[in-house]
Amino acid sequence: MKGDRKRAFNKMWYTQHQWLEYSVSRDSAYCFPCRHFSLPGIQETSFTSSLGYSNWKKAMYKDGGFRGHEKSENHVNAMIAWNEHKKRILTDTSMLNALDKKHQEVVEQNRTYIKTVAEVLLFTATQNISQRGHLETDASTKKGNFLGIMDLIAKHSPLIDKKLKAVGNAKYTSNTIQNEILECLSDMVRESIISEVKENKYFSIIVDETRDLKKKEQLSLVLRYYYNGAVHESFLDFKQATELDAEGLTQKIIQCLETYGLEYRSNLVGQGYDGASVMSGRHSGVAARIKAKTNHAFYVHCNAHCLNLVLVDSTKSVPESETFFSLLQKLYVYMSGSYVHQKWLSVQKEMYQGAPRELQRLSDTRWACRYQACKNIKDRLPAVLRVLHDIDVENRGERSVEARGLLAQLDLTFIGTLVIFSKVLGEAKFLADMLQSTSLDLAKAVDLVEAFQDTLQDLRSDSSFDEIWKDTVDTGKQCNVAVETVVKRPQKISSRLSGSIVESTVGQRRCKEGDMELFRSGIFFPILDCLSGEMQRRFSKSNCSIMQGIQALNPKSRNFLDEETIFSFARIYECDTDDIKHELHQVRRVLERKFQTGIELSSLLEFTIFLEPFKEVFYQLFRLCCIAVALPVSSASCERSFSALKLIKTHLRTTMTDDRLSNLGVLSIEVRRAKCLDLDDFVRRFASHHRNRRIQLF
Repeated sequence: MKGDRKRAFNKMWYTQHQWLEYSVSRDSAYCFPCRHFSLPGIQETSFTSSLGYSNWKKAMYKDGGFRGHEKSENHVNAMIAWNEHKKRILTDTSMLNALDKKHQEVVEQNRTYIKTVAEVLLFTATQNISQRGHLETDASTKKGNFLGIMDLIAKHSPLIDKKLKAVGNAKYTSNTIQNEILECLSDMVRESIISEVKENKYFSIIVDETRDLKKKEQLSLVLRYYYNGAVHESFLDFKQATELDAEGLTQKIIQCLETYGLEYRSNLVGQGYDGASVMSGRHSGVAARIKAKTNHAFYVHCNAHCLNLVLVDSTKSVPESETFFSLLQKLYVYMSGSYVHQKWLSVQKEMYQGAPRELQRLSDTRWACRYQACKNIKDRLPAVLRVLHDIDVENRGERSVEARGLLAQLDLTFIGTLVIFSKVLGEAKFLADMLQSTSLDLAKAVDLVEAFQDTLQDLRSDSSFDEIWKDTVDTGKQCNVAVETVVKRPQKISSRLSGSIVESTVGQRRCKEGDMELFRSGIFFPILDCLSGEMQRRFSKSNCSIMQGIQALNPKSRNFLDEETIFSFARIYECDTDDIKHELHQVRRVLERKFQTGIELSSLLEFTIFLEPFKEVFYQLFRLCCIAVALPVSSASCERSFSALKLIKTHLRTTMTDDRLSNLGVLSIEVRRAKCLDLDDFVRRFASHHRNRRIQLF
């Protein structure tokens, strides 16, 4: 009740009249649907006015009050509108929600479509398949691999088919969009590499240069670093080198490092290049210039290149070996002729089981070609002699003359030299393969080089020579080459000429049948001595402080954890020697306990992995290990990137831009990272970077 009135609003009326609403402050009732859903121009009533309805005495009259209002036409229309409104809300069929739902469907379809486009481009990039065709119109039958694969997918996907039939600038298959998608994907790969480098902090650069089919000089940049228990050599970029002098190359490398946000002044610990003077020059080469800009970027001459130079120089220093490899090249050229090659294949099928062998062309830059050339000739020497003999007998003219000349050269000297190089180059190939491994560190490289040098010394013995000579004689007999000494009638020397006769050799070292001693002193020892001398000359840097320090961190080294050696190494990289002294004392104790449990470390990398869980305790020592394993061993990763470049930029794709080449190179070379990319993340990146587009992605 209110004031002197005896009646008041009854809350039970809510259940009887769902449209009813009540204001406590005004003590009045109102009609909710009439106030909110009445048609425009309807006359105001007490239930819709600001004063409201408060005649509680007549509220429940049959023809008045609430019931009378319910019967009015305006109220009925308002109730219908109100109920329709509630129905739209309950069934989610409002115009706004319908538009929003439709928008989400379109966005989801567009994201699926863009993701499919990216997947096709990623597939073609990782498989080194060209994307574009000569004519990419809808009517063309040679659209290229990218559009061809998209059309193939469209046959099985109505969504893709619908998108591909859209207007031309909404298909998102143009070369511009391809470049943008490839750039976004490659940037995601690069970011994963950069994040790993920054997490470990220390890294080395490996750089090499090659010329593509467009006659452009391309620099390949690879980063070497330690991360998550492994050494990684990750390809970062191809950059066109417009200036090939030391200053221009240095600026290009520094610019690339700065572009990707790598702190090279304090964190770059090593550089790996080939031995070209523009790269390795002591005073003004690229290595010297970069070291001047950094605190301690140690230069490492590619060990694989060094070994190849040893083999090349050795084969040219001994006349017999130079003649031998020249003869191998002549055999390759002769056997490559169409008629001779067919006969070579047929003779092999007749004499041997399995696939026929091909002779190898020699090259100063192909690391394993000499071993493979020797191996194929040695394994198929009877077939080689058979082919040459048959052509000599069956044919006349130039081909027969060449066969006869080659046959005359394939004597016991050739066989003996072949046996020597098959043995030596086999050992060298194992070393070359190991030096090209990305997980190899300098400590292990030094061990492998020293082991190869020891092998050369072991070969220079009478027992080794006896084995090689026996193999030479056995091979000669198998090939029907004369191996026995022929006793000739002694010549009677004229008394007039007796004073002019020279009894000793005058340089003709070609051994006659069975002349073992001449072969030993004139061919066998000179080849081994030349190889040993070149190995000593090319691999003479192992005595520097850095190399000794790395060896001191190798558990298999005699100087493992030697304080003075590690101190010298630590000072170069500005480590606290006092802390290292305490850490060395503690780590020896920890290692002793581990050794007692049967755990044994065999390499620098294993020692680094062992220290990683204790890196907060052995901070300086772990830092030195990370630096040591990050130092480059060879530039083989750059050479591998050149192989990818040749597969990407073929003679049909020479018009490719440098940016597209770089992006395709990253996706092709870092294929494992590329295949692990989150394409949903790619779509989000692509949408954020390309807002003004005809396709809605958010």
